[in-house]
Amino acid sequence: MAQEAARVALELRDAEKRYGSVQALAGVSFSLEEGRRAALIGESGSGKTTLLRTFNRTVELDAGSVAVEGQDVRATDPVMLRRSIGYVQQEGGLLPHWSVERNVSLVPRLRGMPDSEERGREALRLVGLDPTTFAARWPRHLSGGQRQRVALARALAARPRVLLLDEPFGALDAITRSELQEAFGEVVERLRITVLLVTHDLREATLLAERVAVMREGRIEQVGSPEELRSRPATPYVHRLHERAGLA
Repeated sequence: MAQEAARVALELRDAEKRYGSVQALAGVSFSLEEGRRAALIGESGSGKTTLLRTFNRTVELDAGSVAVEGQDVRATDPVMLRRSIGYVQQEGGLLPHWSVERNVSLVPRLRGMPDSEERGREALRLVGLDPTTFAARWPRHLSGGQRQRVALARALAARPRVLLLDEPFGALDAITRSELQEAFGEVVERLRITVLLVTHDLREATLLAERVAVMREGRIEQVGSPEELRSRPATPYVHRLHERAGLA
């Protein structure tokens, strides 16, 4: 019996986006199957964050199409779309005047889930934070690593099928970053959700993603497994990235 093809969770076709004279996306196409983990990597200004944010409509395309789980995002209410997708940004984006528990249970509460507080507590446990210790704390009383764990818990509390991460570990020191990368890897492996990660760190992409898309000047230079990109770089630029990271 033929194996059923995996469903596509995220799909971008012929995407064009300009900011004034700068072309952030130049005819980009990209897709990611359900339950897979991919990373977008490139230098600042390469278009990776713009691409990521097309999926939750915080960036609107000038041309092309975007679909999440087979649904054209333009046919979806943007507020409801964003509540259905987990999203973590570099600085976490926690509300400073809310407790950890209230921050984490925000999305379940907005979606009208009756067990929003318990979902928040379970999400804290999932990322390695004991609710009895952390639920009542304020964000200002947390370390950088703890704040990012809370941000990840908030993104996961409503158990989304898709998780977008925009350089979530970039502002952390090396030891904390390594610890959080390991914890994140364990969580997403356990939940089997679709993950799209933006990073400027090729080693991080290789560690956390099954597929890596290398971006440059609004275009994708190559997409493949970390091993494919390392052993068979499609362009000199991809090869140079590996050399700079000590992975060539």
